[in-house]
Amino acid sequence: MEIRHLKLIKAIVEEGSITKAIDKLHLTQSALSHQLKEAEYQLGTPIFLRTNKKLVLTKAGEKIYELANEILNKLTETESQIKQMVFGEYGEIRISTECFSSYHWLPSVLKQFHLLYPNVELKIVTEATHIPLQKLLENTIDIAIVSDTIKDHHIKYTELFQDEVVVVISENHPWADKKYVVAEDFVNEHLIIHSLPMETVTIYQYFLAPAKVAPKKITPLPLTEASLEMVKADMGIMSMAKWALQPHIKNNPIKAVKVGKNGLKRKHFIATRANETYPDYFQHFINFLQNEINLQWNI
Repeated sequence: MEIRHLKLIKAIVEEGSITKAIDKLHLTQSALSHQLKEAEYQLGTPIFLRTNKKLVLTKAGEKIYELANEILNKLTETESQIKQMVFGEYGEIRISTECFSSYHWLPSVLKQFHLLYPNVELKIVTEATHIPLQKLLENTIDIAIVSDTIKDHHIKYTELFQDEVVVVISENHPWADKKYVVAEDFVNEHLIIHSLPMETVTIYQYFLAPAKVAPKKITPLPLTEASLEMVKADMGIMSMAKWALQPHIKNNPIKAVKVGKNGLKRKHFIATRANETYPDYFQHFINFLQNEINLQWNI
């Protein structure tokens, strides 16, 4: 007898009817009947008694059904163990970031990792966005991707990548010919930001605040596309990661201007709980994340 025969007998018994067994095994009625006759021929005795259009196990059938359960369960367990040997441990990683712009690149990286480690479930916890370090310490997430770090001995930071923040303006803006802008240039500008408080806005935190400069007007607008439309209409300016701007700048009347003579650089980190022993696949994921981003952006 073959494995397919054991699966057939198990399905007929547990589904309670030929029709349901056909659906479960994705067989035609003739194919199922043929396999059942094959199994009975191999054994040299009937497996089922056909009474009142029902199939009832014979004594021999009961022994085969018992054996089918034992063998198929053992086979499933062995397959699972082999997959674990090949693909690594089973588990999950709960991830969040400090800003929604990271979700432009994160899902594709997670998909690539899942192909290599199909037994590791990756969960993006969007409700932890903007407060990922707090949620990390509360054990709501396992990994936080941040650029704004805090000093806390319970948190370990691993550098992920460095990017550049630029100012986005319309092609008609007075800054259009500037190679870079200085803090004082913002005095009469309408700055569109993603959200308050201002202390979490990179360009304010690391560029304007140290120079004690405040824009004439500030408008929080959480939708990137809506902010870009306002910029195109000469209704304000915004700051944005250079890599995140690239898909928008090609076919739109907007420009990117460097912030400061040397550019406004920002480091991103993977934050984990410092005193926790993580499974091996966590380090595999962190290494994969670093390598994949370096490849994609040539960092």
